[in-house]
Amino acid sequence: MTAPLDLDQLQTFCAIADCGSFTEAARRVHKTQSAVSMQIKRLGERLGQELFLRDGRSIVLTNEGEALYSRARRMLRLNAEIVDLFSDEDLAGSIRFGVPDDYAVRLLPVILSSFQRTHPRIMVEVSCQPSEELLDGMTRGRYDLIVFTQGTHQEFGELFRTERMFWVASHGGRALATDPLPLACGGPSCCWRGNATDVLNRANRDYRVAYTSSNATAIASAVLADLAVGFLPESALQPGMRVISEDKGLPRLQDAQIAIMRASHAYGGIYDALATHIVASMGNLEGHEQPAEAAE
Repeated sequence: MTAPLDLDQLQTFCAIADCGSFTEAARRVHKTQSAVSMQIKRLGERLGQELFLRDGRSIVLTNEGEALYSRARRMLRLNAEIVDLFSDEDLAGSIRFGVPDDYAVRLLPVILSSFQRTHPRIMVEVSCQPSEELLDGMTRGRYDLIVFTQGTHQEFGELFRTERMFWVASHGGRALATDPLPLACGGPSCCWRGNATDVLNRANRDYRVAYTSSNATAIASAVLADLAVGFLPESALQPGMRVISEDKGLPRLQDAQIAIMRASHAYGGIYDALATHIVASMGNLEGHEQPAEAAE
């Protein structure tokens, strides 16, 4: 009978794959670098495959390592579920949680306040950053869980909500009637900005980027002050904004995909408690009462 794989080795393997460094992985799994190296050597020998290659200063997965990675994650998750099933310990600890500030004004206080009422011994340390910075921070080990809004092209981003994206302007403003159309948006790497400019180019609609910020509150302020037209997902719409209908000359935008991502250690226990609460809270949101359409 074939002996089962060592879960501790799989945990170390996933930590290296997440950060691309044996040194950083050793810190995350609380082992010496030599112990980590020995674990990976034994796991590779057990499977008869090379799992990592050096790419300059970085460590990257081989094709065989890629195949193992997704399956190792599933095993770690199942292990955590089994441990939780038979555990009677009270949930306590701290979680480093990252979320885009697009959702901070309307959703974050409601979600976290209800979570703290039901889980008073779990401390959530929140950081609001653009999705790109959250994904980079996850690689660097700064977060246990993040919510991000770039879909599921990132490995282990679990899609849990899809929302309609809307063009928005201020009530009674003139930005929509301005030519070229002034836009308020994120930086060049923002996926929403890329989609908006793509659809405007295809529609031959002249525009200019009038206001750029990685801060969602700043973008909303520019829209509400009638400095520019913006675009937001349904759950980020704010009072004072008008949704612009498609017959006003602005093309349909791609839907926003909202996903949650975990560090390789963030399964079971306090992490599942927060992740389940976030997914349930946002997944059960009732449709936003859309503001009246903007006048031309």
